Amino acid sequence: MDLFSLQGESGASSGKSKSSEPAVMSLRDALRVVRHPLYLVQRDGELVPELGGAGSVNSCVGYAPACLPENLGDPSFCREIGIRFPYVGGSMAKGISSAAMAEELGRAGMLGFFGAAGLPISTVSDTADRLKQSLGDIPYGFNLIHSPHEPELEKELAELYIRKGVRIIEASAFLALTLPLVRYRLHGIKRAADGSIVTPNRIIAKVSREELAAKFFAPAPEKLLRALVENGSITAEQAELAAHVPLAQDVTAEADSGGHTDNRPAMALFPTINSLAARLERQYGYDCKLRVGLGGGVSTPASAAAAFAMGAAYIMTGSVNQACVESGTSDTVRGMLAGTRQADVTMAPAADMFEMGVTVQVLKRGTMFPMRAAKLYELYRAYGSMDEIPAAEREKLEKTMFLAPLEEIWRGTREYFLKRDPSQVERSERDPKHKMALVFRWYLGMGAHWAKDGVETRKMDYQVWCGPAMGAFNEWAAGSFLEAATERKIVTVALNILHGAAHLTRANFLRSQGIELRLEEIAPQPLEIAQIKEYLC
Repeated sequence: MDLFSLQGESGASSGKSKSSEPAVMSLRDALRVVRHPLYLVQRDGELVPELGGAGSVNSCVGYAPACLPENLGDPSFCREIGIRFPYVGGSMAKGISSAAMAEELGRAGMLGFFGAAGLPISTVSDTADRLKQSLGDIPYGFNLIHSPHEPELEKELAELYIRKGVRIIEASAFLALTLPLVRYRLHGIKRAADGSIVTPNRIIAKVSREELAAKFFAPAPEKLLRALVENGSITAEQAELAAHVPLAQDVTAEADSGGHTDNRPAMALFPTINSLAARLERQYGYDCKLRVGLGGGVSTPASAAAAFAMGAAYIMTGSVNQACVESGTSDTVRGMLAGTRQADVTMAPAADMFEMGVTVQVLKRGTMFPMRAAKLYELYRAYGSMDEIPAAEREKLEKTMFLAPLEEIWRGTREYFLKRDPSQVERSERDPKHKMALVFRWYLGMGAHWAKDGVETRKMDYQVWCGPAMGAFNEWAAGSFLEAATERKIVTVALNILHGAAHLTRANFLRSQGIELRLEEIAPQPLEIAQIKEYLC
C-alpha cells in the first residue's frame, strides 16, 4: 500500500484548485502546490500568482506547469522497478541502512536497500526473511559489496540472495566484475513467449569511474559466461541470451559521498556517464534503455533539482539517511551527524581494502578515528611485521588505540577469521605483514561497530561514514523542525527533498522566461509530512 493515494493527479490538468486554497497567496506558497499549473499575472502593477485557470491572457507574464515529484526522473525506471517516486535509499554497511528504512521507503513508493556489507551471513539471511514477509511484493533491495580479500564471502552472499528471492541488489565498490555478481544477474534468464529476454534479477551498480560504468553497461564477459556454463550455473542457451542484455541496466553515478568514494564532482561525473550510457545503448543495440541515476551530494531540494535537470533517471541518498531515526546506528552518532558541517569530513583508510590503500570518507568532527587510522596505514607501509615496530610506537598504539597488547588483539582476530575465512589465518602464518594488516584492520572495523552501537568509552574512535551532503542538509534544515535529530524520519526527509525539487523546478520555469525571482521568495522550506501530502494530493 502506498503512503497516500494520488487524489489530485487528474486535478493537475483540470485547472481546478481546492476551495480551501486562498484566492491570493505568496509565490512561495503557490510554487508549493505542485499539482496545479501556476500563472503570474499583472494586477494593479504587481505580479500575482494564480493557480489553475490562466486568467486574462493579456495580463499573464509567466507560467509554470504542474510538476509532480514522481515525474522528475525517468518514468521507465519507476515503472520497471515498481515504485512511485524516482528516489533510492542507498546502502550503508553493517545494517546502518536498516530493514526499517527499507520498509518505510518501500511503503512510501520508493526503493530502499539494506546495508548487508560487514554483517554475518545469518543476519543478512534473517533480514531477507523479514523484508519478504513485511513488504511482500513491494520492491526492496540488498547490497553486494566487492570483497577482493574475501571472495568466498561475496559468493556466499550472492547465492543467499538467489535462494531468498532477492530481486534487486546494489553492487558497490567493485573494481572488476566477478563471477558471483554475474551469476546473480543471470540466474533464471529466459526468453518469454513474445520473444523478449526476461532477467528476473536486477543489478543497480554504483560507480564513480567511466571505465567501470562501461563494464556494467556491457553484456557479461564471455570468459565469465564460459565459467558459469562449465560449472552448471547456466546453460549454453542462457549464455547466448546473456550476450544481449546489460549486466546492469541502471548505474548510479556516485559523486562525492560517504564511505568508498573517489570524491568526484557530480556536475562533471554525471554528464560523462550519462553520455556513455547513450553511446553504449546504441553500440549494443539493446531492447532495453540504459539509465543513469545520481548519488553523492544529494541531500537537499536544490541538489535533487540539479540532478534531475541534468537528466538523472533517479536520485540516490546516503549520508542524510544515516541521521534518520530509522537508521541502524546509535543516537550518539545521529546527534553528531545533526551537528555536521560540510568541512567536517575527511578521507581515512578503508578496513576492507586496507592493504590496497583504498580510503573512505568519514566524519572527523568529534572523533580521532581518521588520524589514528592514517597512522596505522603509515606504520603498515613502513614495517614488515608488528615485531619491527619500534617499542615506543607499539606501546603508544596499545595504550591509545587498541587498549590491549597487540598479541592479545591478534588472538581474538585469529579466532574470528578461523570461523569466517581460515585462509586469512593460513596466509598470516606465512606472511607477518599480513598478520599486522589483520590486526590493524581490527581497529578500523571495530571503529564502525563502536559508532553503530554507541559505545561511549570509544567515542574518540568512532568511524562514521559521511559525505559533505550531510552538512548541506543541516544548513538547509537549520531553524526548522528537521534541525533536531529526533525529528528526522526517512520518509519525511525523502518527501521534503522530492517535493522541494519539484518546487524549485517550477521556479526555474519562471526564471527561464526572464522573470526575476528573489531566492528568499522561492526557496523551499522544510515541511511536515501532512503539509506535503496536502500539496501533492
